[in-house]
Amino acid sequence: MAAPARSSTRELVGTAVAAVIAAAAFAAPAAAETRLCNRTSVVTEAAIGVVVGDTAATRGWFRLDPGQCRAILQTTESPGRLLLHTRPVGEAAGATLGQPEQMSLCVGEGDFLVPAAQTCRQPNTRLAPFVEVRPTVVEGIGILFLSEEADYDLPQSRKAGIQRLLTRMGYDPGPIDGLEGPKTDAALRAFVTDLNLPADAAQMPDIFDRLLAALRAGEGPGFAWCNDTGHRVMAALGTDQGGRIVTRGWYRIEAGACLKPPLEGTPARVLSFAEAVDAEGRPVERNGRPLTFGGEISACIRSTEFEIVGTEDCAAHGGSPAKFLAVAFDGRRRASLRFREP
Repeated sequence: MAAPARSSTRELVGTAVAAVIAAAAFAAPAAAETRLCNRTSVVTEAAIGVVVGDTAATRGWFRLDPGQCRAILQTTESPGRLLLHTRPVGEAAGATLGQPEQMSLCVGEGDFLVPAAQTCRQPNTRLAPFVEVRPTVVEGIGILFLSEEADYDLPQSRKAGIQRLLTRMGYDPGPIDGLEGPKTDAALRAFVTDLNLPADAAQMPDIFDRLLAALRAGEGPGFAWCNDTGHRVMAALGTDQGGRIVTRGWYRIEAGACLKPPLEGTPARVLSFAEAVDAEGRPVERNGRPLTFGGEISACIRSTEFEIVGTEDCAAHGGSPAKFLAVAFDGRRRASLRFREP
């Protein structure tokens, strides 16, 4: 009976810590607060954790656009050890900000508060890596910075964030450097024109919402896959350069999402093969056959991540042949391939 009693006590303490986090995070505005500032070029969501003794609670998500600061605690004095977890928004699956891991705590989805966060007992929670942080207090304000190697200041990170998303959509703003320039201006004007946005859209507070929505919808020049099925789709890309076909895979496209794979050079043709999979990565079947999306051109694939040059003797590359679809694409205009169930 002793073990359950200790567990119950820990849960009660965890709930108390969670209540402290909630009060600290959502108290009336005060002069003393802790702010998190995003000096990276990546739209980021953050979760905070507070550890008191051997109990912990977490709260999130706090979204920060590049160049944005927001209060995460209405105090400069955390009630315990303050920890932080971040995740990029609009980046490839599995991308991180390079945050080290010091402790694993539970996070949820949406606006969440997890007491007793060492174990994920609540629905839709999972363990995530947290790192301990200590704010720098300046004139009664605690400040934490998210930074990357380029070491932008806040205005530069906002510009770099816009450049990054324009690049992801196939526009050419030049280097992602956070600096003004004619190529960035031209790419931004093209984006604004293509989506019929106001001329001053870049100065509006919702510019990153618009950029992210356009990226997910496959907008902009370049080649994009869009998944209109109710399943995850794994896609392989083939490019034809001077008669040499190179196939690469796999690229994951979640249901309802679009993805622009990286294209090297200016290929004469773009080839595509894809298959629907379930949550465990097993092929989805229709009428006893895997649900695939392809065409008439034979090229090579493998079951794991691959890059294969040539279309002959797939077995020699440890792979097997698959039928790819040729997509008309000149390297400049938009070309989207939508996956739909028959």
